[in-house]
Amino acid sequence: MPTSPFTPTPLPRSCDPFLEPRREDCPWCGSARLRTRVRASDPLRHRPGRFVLDRCRDCAHVFQNPRLTAEGFAFFHRDLYERQLEGFTDRVLSARAVRRRHRATARRLSALAEAESWLDVGTGHARFPEAAKEVFPYTSFDGLDPTARVQQAQLEERVEEAHRGYLATPGMTARLRGRYDVVSMFRHLEHTPDPRAELRAALTALRPGGHLVVEVADPRCAFAALLGRLWLPYGQPRHLHLVPLANLRAELESLGCTVLVTDRTDPHLPYDLSGALALVSARHPLLSAAVAPARVLASVLDHVAAPLFRRTWFSNAYRIVARKDRG
Repeated sequence: MPTSPFTPTPLPRSCDPFLEPRREDCPWCGSARLRTRVRASDPLRHRPGRFVLDRCRDCAHVFQNPRLTAEGFAFFHRDLYERQLEGFTDRVLSARAVRRRHRATARRLSALAEAESWLDVGTGHARFPEAAKEVFPYTSFDGLDPTARVQQAQLEERVEEAHRGYLATPGMTARLRGRYDVVSMFRHLEHTPDPRAELRAALTALRPGGHLVVEVADPRCAFAALLGRLWLPYGQPRHLHLVPLANLRAELESLGCTVLVTDRTDPHLPYDLSGALALVSARHPLLSAAVAPARVLASVLDHVAAPLFRRTWFSNAYRIVARKDRG
C-alpha cells in the first residue's frame, strides 16, 4: 500500500469561494483510482449545494472532493455553527454519556507513564481534560481549538493554558515545540485540511519519548457502506479526511514512531442507527415528531448491540497510541 507523502500539482482556482477545484487524484497516495462514496448536503444550515466524499480504490483514504477552501473551513467552524452542532450532538449522545466515555478513555490511557504536561488538540470545551484530571491528578492539561470554546474552558479552569488556532500553522508549531509529554487528538484529524501536516506538528510538540494518542472515525466501518450519507461520522461539510487505520499506522512509523496500541474496540460510539435518524430529522424537520419513536428504538439497539459491534467491522472508530522515538 502506498504510504509516501504525495505532493499534487497546484489546481486552478475554483469559482466557488467556499470550495476548491475538484481533484482527480488521492491526496494521500496520489492514485487516480477514485470512486464517489457520498453526496450529502449540510444538515444544520441547509446551505444550497451538496458535498462529495471520494474514496481511493488503492489506499482506501476517504476525502472531501472538492474540498472546502480556507474561507469555507472558517465558515463551518464559527462559534455559532459549533453551538448548533453541539445541540445536534446532544440529541444523539447525552452529556452524561459523553462524560462517562471521557472518564473511561482516560482510565484506558492510565497505562501511560504519569505525564507532566498534556496537550489536547481540538479540545472544544475541554471535557476530556476535565475528566482525565481524575486519572492524572498531577498532569497539567492544556487545550488547543480553533474556536473561543477553549478560552472559556481556561476561564472555567478545565485547562491550564488555552491556545486558539490550528496546530499545523507555523507560529503555533514553533510556540509549542517540545513542550508536552502527551498530545491527544480525539475526533480531530477528520477536520484538518492536511492530516500529515497535523501529525508532524503534533510530534514536534512532543518531547522525545512522548506519546501521541489519535482517535478517528473508521471509514472502513460496515455502517459507512450500509447507511451511506446518513452515517454520522461522514460529517459533511466539516469532515475533510477519513484516514484508514493501516494508512495512519504506516504514516506514524515513517515519522519515527513506535506504535504501541491499535484499538478498534473501545473507541466505538453507539450512535450509528440513532444518528442516522437524527440526520433525517435535521434534514426534514416536519418528520421530527414521526421519527422520534424510531430514534428511541434505534438508540436502544445501538447500545444493546454495542458489545457485538465494537468487536466486528461495525466498530465505527479506532485509536492509536504511538511513542515518539526520534526527532
